[in-house]
Amino acid sequence: MARVANASLASGERALGPISTHRGYETMGLFDGKVAVVTGSGRGIGRAEALLLAREGAKVVVNDLGGSGAGEGADQTPAQQVVDEIKALGSDAVANYEDCSSWSGAEGMINQAVEAFGGLDVLICNAGILRDKMSFNMSEEEFDSVIRVHLKGHFAPSHFAGRYWREKAKSTGEPTGAAIVMTSSEAGLYGNAGQTNYAAAKAGIASMMIVLARELERSGVRVNAIAPVAATRLLGTVGSGEELANNPALSPENPAAGAVWLASPLADGITGQVLKIMGGFAQIVENWTPATQVETDEIWTIEALDKAKGELFAGRSTGVRPFTTGKI
Repeated sequence: MARVANASLASGERALGPISTHRGYETMGLFDGKVAVVTGSGRGIGRAEALLLAREGAKVVVNDLGGSGAGEGADQTPAQQVVDEIKALGSDAVANYEDCSSWSGAEGMINQAVEAFGGLDVLICNAGILRDKMSFNMSEEEFDSVIRVHLKGHFAPSHFAGRYWREKAKSTGEPTGAAIVMTSSEAGLYGNAGQTNYAAAKAGIASMMIVLARELERSGVRVNAIAPVAATRLLGTVGSGEELANNPALSPENPAAGAVWLASPLADGITGQVLKIMGGFAQIVENWTPATQVETDEIWTIEALDKAKGELFAGRSTGVRPFTTGKI
């Protein structure tokens, strides 16, 4: 069945038609009987993730504070609209309007999934804001707010979900088969100028994901991250959202597919990974790894390091690496 576009939606978003039957979604969905929480799912990538989970049979807690792209204000409309769309697809959902970076709010959304639908199987952390400034012009509040929404807003729901799954694994003696998917960014992986706050948060998310993958593995929880490239309203906060919105390569549905795939049983055995994804290609992005090495039997001194400089940087630039966005 065809998907139907709705021009009244925000840039980069499309309304999807009823659940398709061409792959037997109604009886063979990847998430039949599963429950998911998606933060920041009122718009953009999060909305596409919530709808795709629902199309694959999941019951979804649609979390969205409803603030602006800069994190100002609140509005219950976006989350409720996505709930209505999911119900129109034939699945089930409830809205959650909490700030995901609030400790009590994060606990509440996890409890809501358990109370409303009987459990929790998937957590996708997507919520975020932008307040871009060069570091020398950035205010303390602009730095703190972005770090809070992104970094704490990923950690707090993961803390309560992880605790729920750990207790479940202990009580049943069985691995939970659960999954967390976080949202990093190439801005954090490669360091984009003008985004000190955002890049620091997104790099922190990638590192936090690896830690959680190690910590929750024994409970049968896989933890991965996507680094999405898409035209969403956040791009509009820096002046380019509208002009990029009609580019299929930047559709939010591309990274949404990556996140939902990572959360699905199809990705069993995959954990601790970062998937950069946009229309046209996908990449697995490695964490920090040694690039060169020099050795000594002595205690390092300034002079010894200076002498080894040529070997340390042999064949490599000593300047900041270029920002990488494209194919290998």
